[in-house]
Amino acid sequence: MEMYGVLLMLTVFVSTETQVVHRDVQFTGCSDTEKEYLYGFDGEELYHSDFIRKEGVVTAPDFADPIGFTGFYEGGVAAIEVCKQNLALDIKVYKPTDEQLDPPDASVYSEDDVVLEVENTLICLVTGLFPPPVNVSWTKNNQIVTEDVSLSQYRRNNDGTFNIFSSLKFTPAEGDIYSCTVYHKALESRFITKTWDVDVAVPGVGPAVFCGVGLSLGLLGVAAGTFFLIKGNNCN
Repeated sequence: MEMYGVLLMLTVFVSTETQVVHRDVQFTGCSDTEKEYLYGFDGEELYHSDFIRKEGVVTAPDFADPIGFTGFYEGGVAAIEVCKQNLALDIKVYKPTDEQLDPPDASVYSEDDVVLEVENTLICLVTGLFPPPVNVSWTKNNQIVTEDVSLSQYRRNNDGTFNIFSSLKFTPAEGDIYSCTVYHKALESRFITKTWDVDVAVPGVGPAVFCGVGLSLGLLGVAAGTFFLIKGNNCN
């Protein structure tokens, strides 16, 4: 599997009392199975082409003056075609022998605080991989899950590796166990699996016991003080 990517970066200096640096990024990447076209600014994605739905996706909110114009998606399609031609030419000319391999790491967490029987989302974050592609699969109680599963675009890091995440909509029930398995050729065993179980925290009895004991001791102290005060007055 060969991967070809083109990264264009524009650094902008704004002259004021202090110097401000901004970074504008355009990324085009392709392989025989993967393709990616996106724009970013200061580490945040502004736009990417969804080649499955065949549409452009503007990810910046309205208040951020989102970019876009007629033919934006078609421009991404054309850029991918150029990328494929360059990839074929590079493989023919350079004949690379040593391939950079960076194994990914993965973590699983819930999007919101877990409440039993309330719909939530599990996120499997995969970081530091190179090259794409990577495959992610889910199981619930050792059964493969394919419904309500989504996979994000690749996100490029400054070191050239990529991040990606998969999400799974679920309704937590006590005792359920979920797992996320990541397949990548840089891993020694070709895959890693991270598990996540439904564990809703139940308030402990410790704070209530300590508060009760403290209140009881306080009342006993008041009662004892009152008793000795009365005895002292009687002695006088």
